Amino acid sequence: MENDPDALFAGDRGILDADVRRVLVRILQRRFLLAESSPAEWKLLLEHQQMIESRLNDLFVRLVVDHSRGVAYKEQVRSDEVDVPILLKDEAYSRAETLVLVYLRTVFQRETTAGTASARVDVEEVEQTVLTYFAETDGTRASQQRAVRTAIARLDREGIIEEESEGRYRIGPLIEIVLSAETLRELQTWLEEQTRDAATPGPHGPGASASAVSAGDPEMPASGVSDQPTGSDATSQGGLLS
Repeated sequence: MENDPDALFAGDRGILDADVRRVLVRILQRRFLLAESSPAEWKLLLEHQQMIESRLNDLFVRLVVDHSRGVAYKEQVRSDEVDVPILLKDEAYSRAETLVLVYLRTVFQRETTAGTASARVDVEEVEQTVLTYFAETDGTRASQQRAVRTAIARLDREGIIEEESEGRYRIGPLIEIVLSAETLRELQTWLEEQTRDAATPGPHGPGASASAVSAGDPEMPASGVSDQPTGSDATSQGGLLS
């Protein structure tokens, strides 16, 4: 460091300023970088986007910046032509998390279509709706409620929803990235089919919970949402492989 006043540590061969390096690290650490909650980092990202993209591309990772929604995230490059080592994990959301996402996305779409500036939900209404998709074999009602509350807590941490007051959440535009309109339709269709099956006499008839979603049901569309973004209407989020 004595010979190079720009070095940040001994042996430093990096060329980015310290603040830009921190933004690069935040992109790698987090699933999303939000303009609303991290305005300083967002400003630096836009100012040095080309350089940050170059560093990520060296790792076979692509940077996606959605200016209209004020969100940036990374996605794993995949190619049939080039041998690409996989850096980012692809971890599906749990069933409870997916069902909560479906409800939140439905409310967000309904409210924005109606011209409402912001969509909001109460934890009780989320819980009341999502619990209808659990079967009696999915544990006690208390364990099902815990699964829903845990799902809500995760989505809050990730910035998909924001708790404005106790038990009341604002649904952010991230929901459109995490759950695309196409995937929402697929999941809604699947749930409607489950409802019809539950109403039909037989092994899955009225004795089963209406709209029940079995944890082992192979027909559920890939849990709906995975953990690795694939585009501006992605159904996933990226994270570093631990």
